[in-house]
Amino acid sequence: MAKGVARKAQGNGRNGANGANGGRQTSLAEFVRRQVREAIHTGRYGPGERLRETEVADWLSVSRTPVREALRRLEAEGLLTFVPWRGVVVAELDRRQVTELYAMRTILEGAAARLAAQHVGEAEIDLMEGLLARAKAASGDAEALAAINRQFHQAIYAGAHNRYLMQSLETLRNSLALLRGTTFSMLGRAKAAQREHAAILAAIKARDADRAEQAARDHIRAAERARMRLLFDLDEPLEA
Repeated sequence: MAKGVARKAQGNGRNGANGANGGRQTSLAEFVRRQVREAIHTGRYGPGERLRETEVADWLSVSRTPVREALRRLEAEGLLTFVPWRGVVVAELDRRQVTELYAMRTILEGAAARLAAQHVGEAEIDLMEGLLARAKAASGDAEALAAINRQFHQAIYAGAHNRYLMQSLETLRNSLALLRGTTFSMLGRAKAAQREHAAILAAIKARDADRAEQAARDHIRAAERARMRLLFDLDEPLEA
């Protein structure tokens, strides 16, 4: 699929006027950036893993020039970093960075739930309810639960109907992609998260903005404690 899209992007560039090479390369670089970013989000490239220009170029059927530009952009976004003697690798977060990340996530997720309680539509509520039902059916499958969890949070963001909040949450999502594994692999975390999600949704359905925000904040704090145990074997996060 990626190869077909890449060829289409290359073809669209060839259909342009002479002298459009710069624009074509920019378009291809953006295509590569999106593909590599999604590969990081889905775990194809994990934290600390090296990205070689030639391998990415072969994967996406493009030349190394747009790959080089795409990797530079992703490095500027904080998803990649340059390590001497190794080259470009997927960034890894230390304890302090994870603490700072969850401090911001608590604020933004709380704001999203509050706004969703004020602006969400019935169709969006139906979607959230359906996702909770799917989570119950997927009990025991950590990867499936993690995917449904992301969809549930995305549904809350959409229900908030605030484009600027969405932009901030998208930046946050990039950093969350740098965290190894899923807390749904931990004993008891899946059931706890389902209860927390149900509390958030109940508050949103009741149009209780204060309760929705508090439920979302409590959920993210619980997620942070689980994440710290998973990554660093810590019972409590560092002070923000």
